[in-house]
Amino acid sequence: MNTSKPSLRAAWDWLAEPTLVRRSVVSVLLAFVLVWAVLLGYIFATYKQTITNEPGLQKYGDAVLVSLQEVTDPALAAAALASTDIWTNIRRRQLATLPGTSLYELRDAQGQRAYASPGWEPLPARAPDGSITETLVNGQVHRIYAGRNARWALTIADPKRSDAAFLSRNAQSLLPYLLLAAPFVLLPVWLSVRNGLRPLQQLAYRIAQRNTDDLQPVGFNARHRELKPLEQSLDHLFAQLRQKVERERAFVQDAAHEIRTPLAVITAQAHVMARSQIAQERTQAQAHLEQAIARTSHLAQQLLDLAALDDAQRPAPRNLDVAHWLRAALAQAAPQAMARQIELSLDAPDTLDARLDLPALESIAHNLIDNAVRYTPNGGNVAVALRREDSVLHLSVQDDGPGIPATEHQRVFERFYRGLGHVATGSGLGLAIVRQAVLRMGGQVQVGAGLNGRGVGFFVRIPLPHGS
Repeated sequence: MNTSKPSLRAAWDWLAEPTLVRRSVVSVLLAFVLVWAVLLGYIFATYKQTITNEPGLQKYGDAVLVSLQEVTDPALAAAALASTDIWTNIRRRQLATLPGTSLYELRDAQGQRAYASPGWEPLPARAPDGSITETLVNGQVHRIYAGRNARWALTIADPKRSDAAFLSRNAQSLLPYLLLAAPFVLLPVWLSVRNGLRPLQQLAYRIAQRNTDDLQPVGFNARHRELKPLEQSLDHLFAQLRQKVERERAFVQDAAHEIRTPLAVITAQAHVMARSQIAQERTQAQAHLEQAIARTSHLAQQLLDLAALDDAQRPAPRNLDVAHWLRAALAQAAPQAMARQIELSLDAPDTLDARLDLPALESIAHNLIDNAVRYTPNGGNVAVALRREDSVLHLSVQDDGPGIPATEHQRVFERFYRGLGHVATGSGLGLAIVRQAVLRMGGQVQVGAGLNGRGVGFFVRIPLPHGS
């Protein structure tokens, strides 16, 4: 069985997996490359400045002329220059830093040639004395020095080194130093990163060893400043999860309790309908059964609405004429209000365009209007108002019903909480749904005064997104 391919693939996956240690080492290597490039650039710039402001060939040629100034014998002058020629080119080849061979020509005051390097070719024109020019010699660009004193005229043809050759040579000369320094830098970096990540690995191991239902604080007591925010964030996350689990547990318990009551009524009334021989009792039992079924259906729908509002997946906001939509919502509540002679009124502009979370807005408006109609006595009034101020949408629903005591203003938003003394039936979820929907939209809801010094009012502020 051939296991080489899986093993190679596993090795490749291991190498391809990003790690902080490898990332740090690669960063140091890139820093070395950057240092190498910066040093090379600095050397090149210095070289360019040197040959421009202080040409070495000029100084060298002047020095050779000074050494020949006291020599009067052409043979001695030629021998001296020949020695200089040989020594200079030997040294040039030993250093291997300069290309080609330097060429020399020496003439006396009368223009007679005293010495010429092997391979010297006559120049197209003699350069002006005391200058540095460039011309082709033997097919290669040379820098030409021309100098003169009382006895001798010296010409030096020095092969010009190209910028590419200079950069190549110096790049090679810098590289060994960087390679020598690399291990002494990379090893401490690797050790420091590895040791620095050890507390993080310990924290990860501690979290991995926890039970799935353990939402207590991590208890790691991080000593390092960089790990403290992570530990605090994890503790905060676990605290939020604990609260959510506790809320869900309480929600399930309360929901089970609320559903048990109408289910008991349904069971009892169904038993009466099945066993009773009296038509009137069966009729009453059927009416109670239908009421219990309607209450159970309403409760189930509210539980679904509340679960949808708790869902992290939120629908995208959509453009909406809120005023037109609110008129349609009031039209749905109108039959129930007319049956009890409750007057519904709306104070809103003709149009009010906004970009909103429509399901959340529906939950707010329908529950507030339904609560107001449900708890307002026959012949009462329910007033709905809508307006926009800058980037805030204001929605209010007020009635002149029995009202809510000030001590219960905050508790009415709790799930399954119903105040005392109410005749109307309900599940105690309507205002909890309103608060959850308002929070999802980033708004606020407050309890305030009702109509004509009576009843209660609910005032909702919803911030609108930019450009809405």
